[in-house]
Parts: sequence; C-alpha cells; structure tokens
Amino acid sequence: MVQPARESGDLSADDDIALDRFALGNEIRKLRKARSKTLAEIALATGRSISFISQLERGRAEISISDLRRVAQTLGVPLGWFFVSETKPTEEVGRVVRSTSRWRLGSATDGLVEELLSPNIGGAFETFLSTFAAGASLAEPATRDTEEEGYVVKGQLDIWIGGHHFELATGDSFRIEREEFRWANRGDVDAVVVWVISPPTY
Repeated sequence: MVQPARESGDLSADDDIALDRFALGNEIRKLRKARSKTLAEIALATGRSISFISQLERGRAEISISDLRRVAQTLGVPLGWFFVSETKPTEEVGRVVRSTSRWRLGSATDGLVEELLSPNIGGAFETFLSTFAAGASLAEPATRDTEEEGYVVKGQLDIWIGGHHFELATGDSFRIEREEFRWANRGDVDAVVVWVISPPTY
C-alpha cells in the first residue's frame, strides 16, 4: 500500500518499504502519459538515458531514491506515490483501496488535499476525496476538457461554474462539463467533497 502520510523529504533508501519494479514502472508510464510527458523529458530530469527510462517503465531496471524523487517532481506527485508496502494482498491490487493507504496529493498548507479513491490511475475516470481547508480558495478560474461531478460530504463550498455562483452544503452535488470553474471555502471548517473526473487528469 502507498504510504500517504509520509512527505517526500521523509523518505530514504533505508526506509522499510518495498518497491515492486513492475508496479513502479507501470505507475511511472501511466503518470507520464497522463501528464503528456515524453521519455526524453523524464530522461532529462533524471540525467539518465531514454533507453534506461524505457527499461524502467517495463520493470527491467532499478532506480535510486534520488532519481525517483526527480521523476516524482517532473510528474507532479509526492515521492511517496511510488512506495508500496509488502503487505498489500495481490487480489486487492487494482480493486480495493483501504482508508489508510490512499494516494495523496497536495497539503493542508496548500488549502486542498486530494486523496485518490480509485484503485489506480489510467481508467475511464478517477475519484478523489477532496478536502478544502477553511478559508482556502482557487484564485484563478480553471477550465479542463473533462466532465466532473462532486458530492459534498461535509461542510460548505462556494463554487462558480460557467460564471454562475452556487453555495453548496452537505448533501448537495454538482456537475462541471468543460466549463470554467473556481471554488472557495468561506466557512470555518474543512469542506469534504467526493470528486469524480472523466477522463482522468492525473
């Protein structure tokens, strides 16, 4: 299982975490394609050859922690994204996500933490548990070539979709279909939203 509680600076080669080369390579490849990055860009970021990165994605090469950190930075994910516990049952891989082992993006200081509820990336859609910190906001409107839906599990969230302002409370839901949007949590407590995106953006 991925160790979401760890920050990239906390990981070292001495950590009692196992890296499955094939799972790692597959994850790097999926992330690279989702980010529209080339093998050459990853090679440049790590100072390795294109051939090495290709072998790495096929599970035929090993990578150092320092190089993996550079790959993570290039792909926009924390280093811990790639770390897998030996204890995850094989039958759960790609099927089940335990509450204690979600992939996590962002931080409380950023105002938004997104935990991946989907078993992996690369499917037709992806689902996140998004936590919006009290007082946080998306300053610049965003537009994505996606269909997105959300359900407010807890708290309140202001959201602007296509220029229209909506005040959402617990139990409300919404859809964004290739429209400009932004959000703000004007409340005093965190807002928690189950957010579904298709096609995946990560």
